Amino acid sequence: MGICGECFIFTPSNFYYPMTNLHGEYECRIDEKGRIIIPAGLKKQLPAEAQEKFVINRGIEHCLTMYPMNEWMEVSMDVNKRVDLFTEDDRRFARKFNAGTADLQLDASNRVLIPKSLLEYAKIDKDLILSAFSNRIEVWSKDEYEEHLKMTEKEYSKLAEKVMGKHNKPEEPENVS
Repeated sequence: MGICGECFIFTPSNFYYPMTNLHGEYECRIDEKGRIIIPAGLKKQLPAEAQEKFVINRGIEHCLTMYPMNEWMEVSMDVNKRVDLFTEDDRRFARKFNAGTADLQLDASNRVLIPKSLLEYAKIDKDLILSAFSNRIEVWSKDEYEEHLKMTEKEYSKLAEKVMGKHNKPEEPENVS
């Protein structure tokens, strides 16, 4: 039992489960009501306790980003720690990041209902791609996704070198004079 005046801080990791490492690409179709079925192969990657509740928001590059609720708690806490609401750019980012954010609940048929405003933002009308990686599921219009991924093997190689190569280079020793 704590002493009066002590502060106890509970983080989402106290209540939720370790970070998931999602993977896979799933082609889906949205029904007339704006619902999509979460594929069984994707659902199996989630801890049982995280399979029914999600949060979705506007992603970057005209996709939507869907997080299992446990992951959303971690992401939103991280954003809140990094954002200084007394700085204009930070406030603008926080507004955009949270704009249109919605809770999603899996129904008995493994479907989630995506708000119409988010579908319009992502230009999704029928066919879509769920691209799962790290702790998130990106929801793309199939056409937008295919366009976004277009690059030659040489372009991909250069991008991999630019993004990942920098992590493998030994640090230069500082010149101490």
